Amino acid sequence: MADPIGWEWLDGTAAAPTSGADDPSPSFARCFAGTDGARVLATLKAMTLERALGPDASDAALRHLEGQRQLVAAILALTARGQTR
Repeated sequence: MADPIGWEWLDGTAAAPTSGADDPSPSFARCFAGTDGARVLATLKAMTLERALGPDASDAALRHLEGQRQLVAAILALTARGQTR
């Protein structure tokens, strides 16, 4: 990591490129291909990304939903990346 005196440390580290047998994105694309896969992804999005909690939601509920959203977003990203390969 860069010296924390400058702003470069905000850039973080570059993700290692995944390719070949180590890349799970083609598997995700195959898993969610077709009408059943689209239905599952739509259900996951409705349960997480398109869901809003009320103002009385606890901190634990908000954190739990945010974790679910992160997982669904990762699944969607891997599926989309696998479809382009």
